[in-house]
Amino acid sequence: MKIITLDQSVRENILSDLLKRDPNNYDGYSTVVQEIVAEVKAKKDEAVFAYTKKFDGADVDASTIRVTEDEIREARAMVDPGLLTVMEKALKNIRSYHQMQVRHSWFDSRPDGTILGQKITALESAGVYVPGGKAAYPSSVLMNIVPAEVAG
Repeated sequence: MKIITLDQSVRENILSDLLKRDPNNYDGYSTVVQEIVAEVKAKKDEAVFAYTKKFDGADVDASTIRVTEDEIREARAMVDPGLLTVMEKALKNIRSYHQMQVRHSWFDSRPDGTILGQKITALESAGVYVPGGKAAYPSSVLMNIVPAEVAG
């Protein structure tokens, strides 16, 4: 938190100063992001693994990218049981909510032979990015993975 004394100079510049901090002001990042996206499109997993190493310090490859059951058990044992209870309740609530959003394919034919409809097809797989750094965001994991899981 930053405390600012409201003097005449601050009053005159407050809007421009706030706009400089606008989270939607991404101009300074767009070139770098476009380069990363282009490299991932060209080099696929190789680029993802390299950026994972660069940004997260994690050395992963195709054989180590998936979390094993043993790693899950080990991590779970390190979490406070009270937090696990809260997360399991959140998981149940999120799953229940998103199950009500599931749509099904439907088709209807008209007497003139016209067929109307909608085909719903789940993706075979999806990648989920959960920001981390020095913080942990278990709610981001739940809110991103559970709807994908529910969708199939």
